[in-house]
Amino acid sequence: MKTKILLLGIDGLNLSTALDSGRAPTLEALKNAGYFTALTMDVPTLSGPGWSTLLTGSTHAQHAVKDNLFAGHNLLNRPDLLSRALYQDQSTTTFAAAGWPALVDPVGVGPVIQERREQQRADRHRVIARDGETYGYQRVDAEIADVAVYAVTKFGHDVGFVHFCEADEAGDLYGAQSEHYLEAISRIDAHLARLHAAVAKRVEKYEEKWLMVLITDHGQLDEGGHGGDSPQERASFVIADGIGRDNPDWPDGFAPEGLVPLLLAERA
Repeated sequence: MKTKILLLGIDGLNLSTALDSGRAPTLEALKNAGYFTALTMDVPTLSGPGWSTLLTGSTHAQHAVKDNLFAGHNLLNRPDLLSRALYQDQSTTTFAAAGWPALVDPVGVGPVIQERREQQRADRHRVIARDGETYGYQRVDAEIADVAVYAVTKFGHDVGFVHFCEADEAGDLYGAQSEHYLEAISRIDAHLARLHAAVAKRVEKYEEKWLMVLITDHGQLDEGGHGGDSPQERASFVIADGIGRDNPDWPDGFAPEGLVPLLLAERA
């Protein structure tokens, strides 16, 4: 039985802040139980370039996403993890849910996750797009968590990507040492707990193998904001927890574009 992969993106998370705060018990437990390594993101430390690299396995030069406007991008020629998993095995089912439209919504810039209408019509690929930029990420992240838990429980897609953005929103507005940022971390940690429980139930019920992987696209300055080349802004990480299987035997440290090949190898 092939491993199912659930990739969870937590936008703009300072891992050290989350762990030191005591507001992220699920995140801490997954880090302690699973594989962990630090990543250093390339500049500019913005969500557009960062997620494009992490989700397609491409360098900034290859995907040509320079900022969050996505002007002149080359994403059509740099397929994402979900698409590449399908190309690797045509039986693969995939799922993506995000509140930042650039990641999944074909209307507007991007999207980083390719639409693949034929697979959607065949019920092999599901995409849930919400608009946190308009409605706020506290509300939208909760909606994304609900649909992701449902998708895991009912469908158990082979490869999935779920994105939470409330921490980045709070960090940008109030700074990474603010109570708003810590409250956002606490709510996201609760979403992670629900998803982990849903995966664990599937493993128990169906004897499946799952790999739950957590990443971020960039860090946050204490005063708020990101985009520069400071160590705090460039700080990222990978946590990978095997459920119903062992943790992955990945190297200690690799380039951000190296994550997708490692994940695909777990499906081979």
